[in-house]
Amino acid sequence: MKARAYHVLFLCTGNSARSILAEALLERLGAPRYRGFSAGSHPKQAPHPVALATLAAKGFETEGLRSKSWDEFAAPGAPEIDLVITVCDNAANESCPIWPGSPAKAHWSHVDPAAFEGRPGATRQRFEETFDELEARIERLVRLDIAELGRDEFTRRVDLIGRSDAS
Repeated sequence: MKARAYHVLFLCTGNSARSILAEALLERLGAPRYRGFSAGSHPKQAPHPVALATLAAKGFETEGLRSKSWDEFAAPGAPEIDLVITVCDNAANESCPIWPGSPAKAHWSHVDPAAFEGRPGATRQRFEETFDELEARIERLVRLDIAELGRDEFTRRVDLIGRSDAS
């Protein structure tokens, strides 16, 4: 019997930009060993339009991406989460729900491109920079083998990915 994919939940306050980008990236770069999910403590109505445009411009399918509450992943019947990665400093400092299965936790700080105020081209550039940073970190994540490293060492290395320059 084949083991299921390793489930990673990316958390952000609004679940409209960074966590959405990370979910899409892990779904593409980590398949079939990893599955990506995203949620927020105070989710927006929908993903940021520039986040979706950035993904679409890079050839990602955006159908089905939506902003959602982290409560969905603490509810009965939710996918079992193995690792929770906060991608914003606000979410890292919030009291998270009690996750079924006690997943490992790590933090990757990223500036919120949705909070940037400037001309449209500069906003798009901020999203692309965030995409590139997340892509570099997720590429490093998917090269890790939890079976070889064990949970504690794997978690330590995932956290180190967030503490080092993403490139």
